[in-house]
Amino acid sequence: MSTTRTMVAGLLGTFLLAGCLMVPGPQGGTVALVPLLPPLVVLDTEPYYVHEGYYYYYRDNGWYYSRSRGGPWVDLPRDHYPKEVRYKSRDRGENRERQGGHDQDRR
Repeated sequence: MSTTRTMVAGLLGTFLLAGCLMVPGPQGGTVALVPLLPPLVVLDTEPYYVHEGYYYYYRDNGWYYSRSRGGPWVDLPRDHYPKEVRYKSRDRGENRERQGGHDQDRR
């Protein structure tokens, strides 16, 4: 019975940590656990997105993250990018898809 509990605990721990990636922080001396972005990100009029305590900045098909909106900004690993990015339409409040995409480059 204890072997089963150990296996279940090990699998649970693996799945919980699979959504995070450890990357060097802005100064190179610290390590940050960066959560994956959801598959669909909807941006308002600004290119900022807040998720699980991090600020994400989208520019020129690239994503950057920081603990504060003022930076410093660090490149987000490509495997943490969302599959799709949409912008809210200013006139009707509906979403419109952006032109082009980086999701073709994703595995």
